[in-house]
Amino acid sequence: MRAITATRFGAPHVLELVDLPTPSPGAGQLGIDVAVVGVTWMDTLIRAGNGPEVFAVDPPYVPGGAVAGTVAAVGAGVDGSWLGARLVARAASDGYGGGYAETVVAALETAFPVPVGLDLRSAMAVMDDGSTAMALLEKTPVRTGERVLVAPGVGGLGNLLVQLALAAGATVIAAVHGAKKRSVAVELGAEAVDYSMPTWPDQVRTLTGWHGVDVVFDGIGGQTGATAVSLLADGGRFSGYGMTSGAQTVISDADRRRLTVVDMSQLPEFWPDNHRRVTHVLGEAAAGRLTPVIGQSYPLAAAATAHADIEARRFTGKTLLLT
Repeated sequence: MRAITATRFGAPHVLELVDLPTPSPGAGQLGIDVAVVGVTWMDTLIRAGNGPEVFAVDPPYVPGGAVAGTVAAVGAGVDGSWLGARLVARAASDGYGGGYAETVVAALETAFPVPVGLDLRSAMAVMDDGSTAMALLEKTPVRTGERVLVAPGVGGLGNLLVQLALAAGATVIAAVHGAKKRSVAVELGAEAVDYSMPTWPDQVRTLTGWHGVDVVFDGIGGQTGATAVSLLADGGRFSGYGMTSGAQTVISDADRRRLTVVDMSQLPEFWPDNHRRVTHVLGEAAAGRLTPVIGQSYPLAAAATAHADIEARRFTGKTLLLT
């Protein structure tokens, strides 16, 4: 089978297309013919050697994890009715990796049937990002009429956070980069500000009548995240879930006293209840109540280009690889 390996840590060019033996499912596993592979910002950080310890891996390795496809084989103890099923799943590995491939094996407990009427690309786009967005909102709920800042507002996760916050009755301001992304945010129903512009904090203040925002969901970190903190009204809530800037948001003791703060340490807490959330967001997508923004798809062989475009922020919504 064809797969992508990261031969070493480094720039996107370390990703190479190779031929590897096709894996066979073991006991309690499914063999999946992969159609769609999810690509995340975390994949690029890990490839560059900057991934968090929880995703530690040694090259050479096959990146990724989340896939969508069709069950082609079952291992011992797995009901044969799974054969031919369309599903999303996570490649079986000891930790991170295994998804950028034409065939993967997955543990049965990480597999989720794709509802009738939902295409595999959309299912892949909501599997991880949608379930995480749902978890973030369960940890930091928003209420009708509250002012919510989502940064970034139209990334793979951000666009789903925007939709869910709007559905909860909040007024949402999406912080985006560039005119194209701004128009996507407006189409979703959010107000939009371009955080690459120095005036963006005052634009947010104007939109809130200079009262500030009630909630910030921060996936950028660094200086952008710190600015977002300054836009929170006293008693506001801050939820940090990412660091696409390369650094987490630093929050002062003074801000911690006036705000409720949860940072990226919340993410592992979401994993035990992941099955419920994935099942829910797949159903929401199938019902048309959650519509992921899929900005760009690449052939499997172009994984390096996909990583380069993500790092250069030449993307909107979810990035996918297609086999």
